[in-house]
Amino acid sequence: MMIARLLILGLGLLALSSALAPNAAAETFDEDSFARFASMRAGTGEPVYWYTIGTVFRYPDGEALFRMEGVDTARRLPDGEDGTVHQASRKVFFYRDIETHALLHSYADRPVEPIAYPYQYITYALDRGTVITHVEQGTGPALQRIGPVENIALRRIGETLVFSAPLFLDFPLGDGRRYQAFENYDFFVHPETSGLSLPHQLSWVRYGDLPPFAGPGQGIIHLVSWRVDDYTALPASMREALEREAPLWQAPPADLAEIRELQQR
Repeated sequence: MMIARLLILGLGLLALSSALAPNAAAETFDEDSFARFASMRAGTGEPVYWYTIGTVFRYPDGEALFRMEGVDTARRLPDGEDGTVHQASRKVFFYRDIETHALLHSYADRPVEPIAYPYQYITYALDRGTVITHVEQGTGPALQRIGPVENIALRRIGETLVFSAPLFLDFPLGDGRRYQAFENYDFFVHPETSGLSLPHQLSWVRYGDLPPFAGPGQGIIHLVSWRVDDYTALPASMREALEREAPLWQAPPADLAEIRELQQR
């Protein structure tokens, strides 16, 4: 009876919120929305920094295990003659103690390594209202080329654009295991006229295996991010971690030549 009442209440609230909410139905991309997406994600040529904070939860009990802090830094490379957008990125996410926020180097007598990508090379192309994405990452025999992917949905909430990208990941790791996870990215791009100091924002969630050092089981990672356009605008905690632990990640790759060199390592 209690479950039925909660269900009825939930459906009622959903109906009410749907009636009051602005229309946010998915729509096709045009030249303007594609240009806004590209400049939001990778800037216009100078480095941009997506600063990230969040929490790792164990599933299904919901215990908060770790905090996370990281940065995804990107640079827009010259566009292709056909209008294809080229993005050079590198990202790193550190685990922090849930109580003290101290950087974790070990947990339960196991070493803790950050999630780190020395580079990602991403291209976006607009094709008949759809964004086509290709991604390159990894090195040597572990080099991955992912795509074409057509998973970015565009919605409008008033003057705000929302770009949603769900990822259903399932690929071999080379040792008999498979990497399986679900991730979802929701980018919020507010208009320049909004007066917001940080108009580019992101909510990200992942469901999959816990990090190896945390032991077996499933986990949820939820992160929120916002873009700053200068390294010095990152919080001191982030800059200190990068300068001490991961100096390479203070800036994105300079150009495609650097990415190609990293792929050979």
